[in-house]
Amino acid sequence: MSARVLFVITTLDVGGAEKHLLWLTRGYRARGLDVDVVYLKGDGRLAPDFEAAGATVAKIPFERASSAPSTILALARHVRRGRYDVVHTHLLKADALGALACAVARPKVHVQSKHNEEQVLRRRPVALVHGVLARRADRIVALSDHVERYVVETGRAPADRVRRIYYGIDPTPFEGGDRSATRRTLGLSDGTHVGLCVARFHPQKDHATLFRAVRRLVDEGRDVRLLLAGGDPFYDHRARAEADVRELGLTDAVTFLGIRDDVPDLLAACDVFVLPSLYEGLGLVYLEAMAASRPVLATRSSAIPEVVLEGETGDLIDVGDDAALAAAWGALVDDPARGASFGRAGRARVEEVFGLDRMIDETLAVYREAGADV
Repeated sequence: MSARVLFVITTLDVGGAEKHLLWLTRGYRARGLDVDVVYLKGDGRLAPDFEAAGATVAKIPFERASSAPSTILALARHVRRGRYDVVHTHLLKADALGALACAVARPKVHVQSKHNEEQVLRRRPVALVHGVLARRADRIVALSDHVERYVVETGRAPADRVRRIYYGIDPTPFEGGDRSATRRTLGLSDGTHVGLCVARFHPQKDHATLFRAVRRLVDEGRDVRLLLAGGDPFYDHRARAEADVRELGLTDAVTFLGIRDDVPDLLAACDVFVLPSLYEGLGLVYLEAMAASRPVLATRSSAIPEVVLEGETGDLIDVGDDAALAAAWGALVDDPARGASFGRAGRARVEEVFGLDRMIDETLAVYREAGADV
């Protein structure tokens, strides 16, 4: 009988944690594991991708705090019925509700994954509760050294149960994007220097600094365009970003693409990937850009320097410094060979450090260390 794993995640909308889980699901299925997935919120846009990978997907709704008891009980019943070898939760709400459900259902092994520098953990009452619930897990996976330190020092997780496992991706899908066709479709000339940002619209991603940097480049007379791919499933941040672009007079220089399924083609069409986040647990999209051999412009914040090596795979700036971001982007416009060198080094780094098989091996090893037979 195959080992059975249940993933519980807050949403199955498009985001780094969700895409990471999809890579993990594909890898587990390729190794013969049975995988079920439960999500709690949102439209489940990625659910068909998980089902295509061989997972069974279900939604156990959690929309507000008052529904927590019913969600916990429904999740506990799901765990009991499934007789899972491992219940592995992802993102804070799923971690919390999953910990309480596992306290009732008592699966063989319960693992939590920490994907971000969650700002809510800076509130002392939240950190105290987080620490208590983290102790319900047999092991905790942190996706970077920075997140490991953060969940222990700020989130009060037990240090002896935390294991750092970097994200891993298969770089193959990012090799064959159609640059010319995608540029034609988007109305981009061959001579335009194109920056791509793939991110949900949220203050964490600091689109405002990015827009100010584009304004500087346009004022310098540079032929640049910025493509923005990403959604805004729960808030009005995209509408605010569109208003910022209009106010800066950048409607001809900035294009909103929405959620896209053709990110490899968009990466092939761009000259630089740029995302000046205030903080990142790791940043899966940086790995995708590097896998596509694109230079990266980002910030010296959180775990980003663990991924993007400054002066080797891209350039890093201080958070909020639009002048520095514009200067770094302009330098790549002036010196395409430098950007190409960054891109080659980024691709090599993904292959050497952020491989998919390595991530799967290390995650299964954590399960076995906690007592699961997988």
